[in-house]
Amino acid sequence: MDEKAAIGPLSGRRIAIPESRELDRLARMLEVEGAETLRCPLVAIRDTPDRLAVQEWLGCFPFDDLIFYTGEGVQRLHGFARRFELEAGFLDGLRGARKITRGPKPERALRELGLKSDLRAAPPTTEGLLATLSALDLRSRRVGVQLYPGAPEARLNGFLRDAGAQPEPVLPYVYASAAEEQSVVALIDRMAGGEVDAIAFTSSPQVRRLFEVAKSARREEALQTALQATAIAVVGPVVAAELQRRGFAATITPDRSYFMKPLVTAIVAALSR
Repeated sequence: MDEKAAIGPLSGRRIAIPESRELDRLARMLEVEGAETLRCPLVAIRDTPDRLAVQEWLGCFPFDDLIFYTGEGVQRLHGFARRFELEAGFLDGLRGARKITRGPKPERALRELGLKSDLRAAPPTTEGLLATLSALDLRSRRVGVQLYPGAPEARLNGFLRDAGAQPEPVLPYVYASAAEEQSVVALIDRMAGGEVDAIAFTSSPQVRRLFEVAKSARREEALQTALQATAIAVVGPVVAAELQRRGFAATITPDRSYFMKPLVTAIVAALSR
């Protein structure tokens, strides 16, 4: 952090950031409020190595319905379409299909393309998505499904088939380790020692990666202590559910909008003196 750091409501607070893609942006937002940030990107995002599968999926346009789990997925598919010289068909297909999004991030990605979501899951979880789809007549409809690594593919595809639809899934990106294990272990130890006021998770893979490193480094007990000693901020219910499955509850969450700015606002409200 800069020596001329801002004096603000988070002055004297140290916050760990596992974010990768928008790491600098999130760090700046917290530092403007006076916080000291510990940058430890846990997960990197890469294009899927199975480029042919994505090309074949793009060649299946148009679909009757398109389901988008993540904003990253929308952006990656657009990138593939441009590289395969299929952008015009991709955008036309988006315009013509009924677009169903799990949460606000794919909605924002669609807006960046001059489009909007037709239906949004409420709540923005897989359960909310299935509830939204349950109200639709999906018989004989071709449904393109943008997945993410770890998505409940079998569950969603089974639901769509039972509803009479023909699901066509695509996985446009994969996760890779971003931080060296030694750096992650060092973060766990600092948290366990009470040196960190909060950790801000922006995706469930970050949570999984943290626990995986703790297990491989035999630091599971230290991680338990770390998470008990540290305020846990999460961007939304999907991340909160990942923590809950592991026996931990998020202590800081945005009220409604699940973006970085509301997350920072929630952290300020919880930690400001």
